Amino acid sequence: MSQVQHSHIPYGPEGIPWRDILQTAMLAEGPAPLITDPDRDPIEAYPIPDGLDSQEFQLPPTGLSDEQREIALRKLEKYLLLKRDHLLGYQANQDMNGYRQELSRFMECHINNIGDPFKSGNFKPNSKVVEQAVLDYFAALWNAKWPHDPSAPDFAERYWGYVLTMGSTEGNMYALWNGRDYLQGKALITDPEGRLRSVRPQPFKSPEDDSAEQDDRRRNAYRPVAFFSEDTHYSFTKAVRVLDIDTFHAIGEREYQGQCPLRGSGGTWPLEVPSQPGPSGHSSDGSGAIDVSKLRELVEFFAAKGHPILVSLNFGSTFKCAYDDVRQVSEALFPVFKRYGLLEREVRYGENLVDVRRGFWIHVDGALGAAYMPFLRMAENNPVCEYQPEVSIPEFDFGLTVTDKQSQRAWDMVHSIVMSGHKWIGAPWPCGIFMTKVKHQLRPPDDPAYIGSPDTTFAGSRNGFSPVILWQYLAQNSYDRQISRARDAQRLTQYLEQQLRQLSKKINKDLYVARTPLALTVRFRRPNDKIIEKWSLSAESLLMDPRDPQSQRDYVHVFIMHSATPEKIDQLIKELHAPDAFPDKPITPSTATPTPLTSQNITPVALIPHTGRGFQ
Repeated sequence: MSQVQHSHIPYGPEGIPWRDILQTAMLAEGPAPLITDPDRDPIEAYPIPDGLDSQEFQLPPTGLSDEQREIALRKLEKYLLLKRDHLLGYQANQDMNGYRQELSRFMECHINNIGDPFKSGNFKPNSKVVEQAVLDYFAALWNAKWPHDPSAPDFAERYWGYVLTMGSTEGNMYALWNGRDYLQGKALITDPEGRLRSVRPQPFKSPEDDSAEQDDRRRNAYRPVAFFSEDTHYSFTKAVRVLDIDTFHAIGEREYQGQCPLRGSGGTWPLEVPSQPGPSGHSSDGSGAIDVSKLRELVEFFAAKGHPILVSLNFGSTFKCAYDDVRQVSEALFPVFKRYGLLEREVRYGENLVDVRRGFWIHVDGALGAAYMPFLRMAENNPVCEYQPEVSIPEFDFGLTVTDKQSQRAWDMVHSIVMSGHKWIGAPWPCGIFMTKVKHQLRPPDDPAYIGSPDTTFAGSRNGFSPVILWQYLAQNSYDRQISRARDAQRLTQYLEQQLRQLSKKINKDLYVARTPLALTVRFRRPNDKIIEKWSLSAESLLMDPRDPQSQRDYVHVFIMHSATPEKIDQLIKELHAPDAFPDKPITPSTATPTPLTSQNITPVALIPHTGRGFQ
């Protein structure tokens, strides 16, 4: 119960004091209710969205009248439609493909896909039959064996996956969790009971090893090390922290100081694997793809110490839309894995249980690219399409194998893939897909009788509406149409790049225009805040030379989803012609010292720091 009456605080939609509303609605008789008063007007405390009046959305104890609710909702609709029609800075397709007309009927149902997507369970208002169809669709696109058939003799080689309630951040976290426990020797869903042995598995051993190295390998055999590039989505730094996974930087600085193979004796370990360098010699103006040679050096260092290896690769990165060459990475790391006994190794778990499995895990964050790149690969490989990409479309999926020349055995290299449904496909809310193979799937907890289905997913209760959204898009768009959409997006991106380069010449100003091959984004000099606000442009400040603070360049980028149109691009280019479109003063770099968040100093979510993304 509140101890102080803050009757001076306007609270309701009409500015009526909180206490007056309470007295009128509930307290004509009786004591004060057991609630807490605000100690400050929330309208003053929160940032004010452009074009919205926060006060109209405050919820007083009386609720809102029909008229008040309608006014608020109309204004919200107007705001969201305006921002939808001018969104160009993010990987979020705003074309909802007529979902309202055909799918609004399901808003009358609570659809919950709790538990495993291939077990109906006891909660029957679910859409798992739709989810299975969507998963099969992507299993085919990603060259996995399907359907998910427990009666198949090769069931362990078939796919397993589920539709995410969050976007790819959930899928990436689940992949890292699965990879961590797989490499740590936790029980798998396919482990037969006949693998009881009394021998403790021995880590890799070679004749030239001394006893100290043997001890290191034995100690490190169940301590996976994570590797991801500096262009990887910032959520990975959160994920490895939450899951308590050592990155190569963390364990390198803690246990192998001064031994970084990239920086020589006495050098510090980089925070992430460097990306490919650009013309400046630094990664800031590079393509954004991972530097494969540097990754190989780093992985070999830790593999030699006996650590299992967890690698995450990007397939359409957040800012530069970079595509890590998954095949090149796989072929570069394969001899390292072979040399240090990581292609197959014995792991011990439980009571004298021993299993033979990989000592590495390769994950592909295909949040954007995994949804449409398969269609560009189809176009590239079909002469009828007459499609010649700038560079060859990279492989990234479960069909990617590397053949051991000595044994002629083909090894599948990709362990897990994620995709975001709200990016290329377009959905009203974040969603996505996680997929792996049954042979890599962790054994879930004991089947909870409450839901009647093994809880093999990350979150338990899952949004059953998302599979319906994804199904609707896939049912509406044939392979041919998706090929056309992907090619149209490529052409429009190239058009945007040409227009920006022409503008740069016209105004005689270097706009830093750059585009990674195959990318659906073009990055260029940061315009004024008015343009950024109108078009929801994502911003990033990069140091062209990490040693020189004066080398900072302030960028934004435009992402071409199929909700973007030539008309929108032309309008943006027109506004960029304004004399004040590009301020000369650079953005002041932020410091590591936290400051209170207010409506005046809050950092936009668009601003993604290029380095130092981890927790201090």
